[in-house]
Amino acid sequence: MGEDRQDASGAQRFAIDYKALESIDPLLGKQHRHTVDVLIWTLLAGRQIEAWLSETLAARQLDTSGYFALSALWLVGPPHRMTAGELARRIVQTSGGATKTTQRLVSQGLVRRVADPDDGRRSLLELTPKGLSMARETLDVALDAFDTEIGALDEAEREGVAAAVQRLAVELSERLSR
Repeated sequence: MGEDRQDASGAQRFAIDYKALESIDPLLGKQHRHTVDVLIWTLLAGRQIEAWLSETLAARQLDTSGYFALSALWLVGPPHRMTAGELARRIVQTSGGATKTTQRLVSQGLVRRVADPDDGRRSLLELTPKGLSMARETLDVALDAFDTEIGALDEAEREGVAAAVQRLAVELSERLSR
């Protein structure tokens, strides 16, 4: 699908090889034409967003996993805590991946482990005041930057894209959790 390229700042940019995409058409039956479009375009957009977000977060010494973990803890509401298993599910990571993410956040002073008041045998992950502040500020930075990046999409287009991606994510979540 084209080769990945770097711009002058060294940031990863993805080339779109339309010719390669068109070459798939004769190989597909009509029933798969739009399915392959959904698959290819969502994978490409996901890779592009992940690379862009990674670049945006680097200035805050965060990676995407750390950012998603902070956001999940923040968005769950006060007291901004949950089990490691709940966090792993919310940020779509394996338990091992979530453990590594949590360890990085704990070492940065953004998250701490606290005793579960309902079950003394387990601990919960909780945002520290520094972590709460980082989650709020980073969301603003990311939204402002992304708003600039997708500036060519008007509000109606953004709403349509958001609704379609949400529907796809919900559909996949329901099917994959069976």
